[in-house]
Amino acid sequence: VQLQASGGGLVQAGDSLRLSCAASGRTSSCYVMGWFRQAPGKERDLVASISWTGVRTYYADSVKGRYIISRDNARNTGYLQMNSLKPEDTAVYFCACAARWGSDKYDYWGQGTLVTVSS
Repeated sequence: VQLQASGGGLVQAGDSLRLSCAASGRTSSCYVMGWFRQAPGKERDLVASISWTGVRTYYADSVKGRYIISRDNARNTGYLQMNSLKPEDTAVYFCACAARWGSDKYDYWGQGTLVTVSS
């Protein structure tokens, strides 16, 4: 599976941004799509994930109520809608795929897209 994340940019606090993750190849291996982020000097953390059907979703506490994860399997694309952005949301965002829900083993990764939120 090849993943390509896009949609990052420079925005102001309070703005919204939508990230996209285009998948190609053996997309059936992407049962779970997750979005991670890594801020400078910090570890990479999972911020949201979604199962194949979309019935199951997970959000980190730091983004709950502000971010919405979704996917369109017909288009092989996942999305992360980010609202009410804060400066602390600044990070490189990565999309990744896992084979099953509840696994912490993400086998496929996109290249990352930078989100910068100014105050």
